[in-house]
Amino acid sequence: MRNPGALMRWHDVPLRAQRKVRLPVLNFAVAVWMLGLLNVPFWLALWQAVGGWSADRAAWLLTLPILALALIWLSLELLTWGRAAKPVLCSLLVAGAALAYFMNTYGITFDRGMLGNVLETDATEVGELLSPGLLVWILGLGALPAVLLARIPLMPRGLIGALCDKAATMTVLFGVLALLLAGFFAAYASLFRNHRELRSQLVPINLLAAAHSYARARASAPREFVFTAADATRVPGVEKAGRPLVLVLVIGETTRAASLSVNGYGRATTPMLAVRPDLINFGAIAACGTATAVSLPCMFMDVGRSAYAEGLAYRRENLLDALQRAGLDVWWIDNNSGCKGVCDRVRVVDATRLAAEGGCGAEGCLDEVLLDLLDQRLAAITRDTVIVLHMKGQHGPAYYRRYPPTFERFAPVCKTNELDRCDPASVVNAYDNAVVYTDHVLDWAITSLNANSRGADTALMFVSDHGESLGESGIFLHGMPYDFAPAYQKEVPFMAWLPEATLGRLGLDRGCLKKQTAPLSHDNLYHSVLGLSGVRTTVYRNQADVFASCRVPIRPASAVNSQKERT
Repeated sequence: MRNPGALMRWHDVPLRAQRKVRLPVLNFAVAVWMLGLLNVPFWLALWQAVGGWSADRAAWLLTLPILALALIWLSLELLTWGRAAKPVLCSLLVAGAALAYFMNTYGITFDRGMLGNVLETDATEVGELLSPGLLVWILGLGALPAVLLARIPLMPRGLIGALCDKAATMTVLFGVLALLLAGFFAAYASLFRNHRELRSQLVPINLLAAAHSYARARASAPREFVFTAADATRVPGVEKAGRPLVLVLVIGETTRAASLSVNGYGRATTPMLAVRPDLINFGAIAACGTATAVSLPCMFMDVGRSAYAEGLAYRRENLLDALQRAGLDVWWIDNNSGCKGVCDRVRVVDATRLAAEGGCGAEGCLDEVLLDLLDQRLAAITRDTVIVLHMKGQHGPAYYRRYPPTFERFAPVCKTNELDRCDPASVVNAYDNAVVYTDHVLDWAITSLNANSRGADTALMFVSDHGESLGESGIFLHGMPYDFAPAYQKEVPFMAWLPEATLGRLGLDRGCLKKQTAPLSHDNLYHSVLGLSGVRTTVYRNQADVFASCRVPIRPASAVNSQKERT
C-alpha cells in the first residue's frame, strides 16, 4: 500500500508542480462559466425572442450558443494581457455575478444609462439593494471561481509567444463569427434588429459595452462651460414691490403616472390632491430617461432629451442658472442622492444632514423633512424666489421605507428588497402606500404656501424624474434602455397648483390650462418654469411653455396707473 502521507490534495500541490495552462484556455473556461451560469436572463429573453424550438430553424438555433460563447471569449481575449489578465478576469467574474443577480431578480437590462445610475448612487441607496441573495450570488458565482482561477498557474509564454497565442485565438474566433454570419445573416439581423434589448443582457458584453459608451459620452461632452442664459431678464409687470412671487418646484422620485388616482388609477392614492379645485393636472408626460442620473439633469436643460449627453449639466447652464441670472433667489433642498450637477451654482440645503430626529434613520429621511425646511425658507423670503424640493419619493426596492406606518392604507406589503420573492400584490401595495404619502407631502406643501399667501403670490409645480416597473412582465425597478423600456418607467406625473392671486398676477386663465391636451414631456419643464416665473432669454421657446397659450400680456404697474389717470 502506498504511503498515505504521500497523498496530497490538489490545493496543497506547489504551484510549480501543478499543470500550467495557457491564457486562451483560461479565457475559454471563464467564458463557458459566464455563458452557462451568469446569463440565465439572457437565455430566457433569447428563447422568448426566437419563439421557442422549431425544426425548420434547428440549424440556426443551435448556432446561438456558439455565437454567444465566441463573443464572450473574444471580449475576454481583448481585455486580458500579461500579468493583468488574472485580476481582470477575477474582477469580471465578481462584477458579472452581481450584475446577473440584479438582472435575474429585477428583470433589468444593463446599458450606459444604467451604468451612469450605478455610478451616481449614494451609500444609502446601495445599502437598500444589499440582500442575502446578492451575497450568495457574488460569493458562489463570482468570488469562489475567482479564487480558484487565481490559483491556476499560467504558462509563461514571453512577449512573442503571448502575441502568437492571442493572434491565433482571435483569428479563430473571428473566423467562427464570420462563418456564422455568412450562413445565417438574415436570421441574426432580424433577431437583433427586432430585439435590441438582447444586446444589453449578455454578461459581460453588456457591462463592457456600457463602460465604453459611458466613457465615450463623457469624453465627447463640451470641455468648456457653456453660458446659455446671459441675457435672462424679467417680463415687465411680473415683479411687484413688497409682494414676492414664490414658486416651489417639487421633483418626485420614481413616481409613475399610472399609479396616481388623479390620473385615473383605480385606488385612492392621491385623495388630498383630488379635492383641490386649484390644481391643474397635465396628466402623464414623457420623461427624459428611465433613471435619475439621466432624467434629473436632462429635465433642467434647454436642449431636450434628443440632444442631452452624459455630464452636460456640469458643463452647461441650466434652468436654475437662468432663474438666478434673472434676479430670482434660487434654492435647492435635497432629500435624495444629490442633484447630479443641476444645483452646483445655487444655494443648496441637504435635508438629511440637518434633520436630527423625526423621520430620519439609517435608511434616510422621510420626505416630511423637506416641509420643515420649506417653512423656514418661506418665513425668510424677501424677493421673488424659486425653491426646489428634491424628494425621496417612491425610490425602490424598499418601498415600505418611504412612508410612516400611519400611511399603510393597502396591505399586505412587501417588506424586503428582494421583490421577486414577494407576492406581486404586496409589491404594488407598498408602492401605492408610498404614493399616498407623497400626496400628503404635496398637500402639506400647498397648505404652507397658502398660509403665506397674504404676503406673497405663491405657486407649486410637481413632476417626477422617471417611473417604475412593479413586476409587470417580470420587470422591477427602472433604468431600462429608453427605446424598449415599458411605459411605466417613462411616463411621469406633471401638475401645477395655482391660486387665483397668482393667476391674476401672471395673466393666466385656469379654464384654458385645464383644457390642454397636447402631449407633453420633460422638454417642456425648462420653458414652462421660465414662463411661470416671468423670465425670458434667447433659449426660451414659447411653444414649449405649457402656460404660454393661456397667457395674456401683463402690463407694467406704471402703464396701468397712466391708463387710470387718462380715464
